[in-house]
This record gives sequence, structure tokens and C-alpha cells, in this order.
Amino acid sequence: MAKGYWIARVDVRDAERYKDYVAAAKPAFEKYGANFLARGGAFTELEGTARARNVVIEFPSIQHAVDCYNSPEYQIAAKIRQEVADAEMVVVEGV
Repeated sequence: MAKGYWIARVDVRDAERYKDYVAAAKPAFEKYGANFLARGGAFTELEGTARARNVVIEFPSIQHAVDCYNSPEYQIAAKIRQEVADAEMVVVEGV
């Protein structure tokens, strides 16, 4: 079974409240087997418009990745994130 990956590009508008999002999302990430491969850090913009924070999260499967996003646990966190940050998020299947 191929792994699933969240790829998120984020501009945080309120760093203090973003910490609330991180704390609220933790139970969902633990429940669905999330493994953070990249979480912010340095990056090099090559094409297009970059965002300040780039995150790659590995899940056991694409279904785990989608289920995590749609879970009641994560949706609580998502509401916080949507109030304090602008983001694009996709789920992709690994090779």
C-alpha cells in the first residue's frame, strides 16, 4: 500500500494563536500515524509564489491522510488554523 502525504504551504498571520492550532491538531496526527518530514524551516523559492511555512507529513496510506483531515479531531484544529493563517493543502499518494 502506498503512503499518503499532506503537503501544506502556510502563511501564519498570528503566531501565538497558531500554537493553539498545533496543540489542537496533535491528537488527530497521533491517531492517524502522522510522521512529519518537513515542518517549516529554510527553503529556496524556485518558481511561483512561496509561502513562509512548508510542511510535509507522511501517513501510512492516502486513506489515513484523508481520514485525518476529515476527522472531528482535526476539524477542530482546522477552524483555528483558518482563523490565523492562509494555506493551501493537498494530499498526494506516494510512489
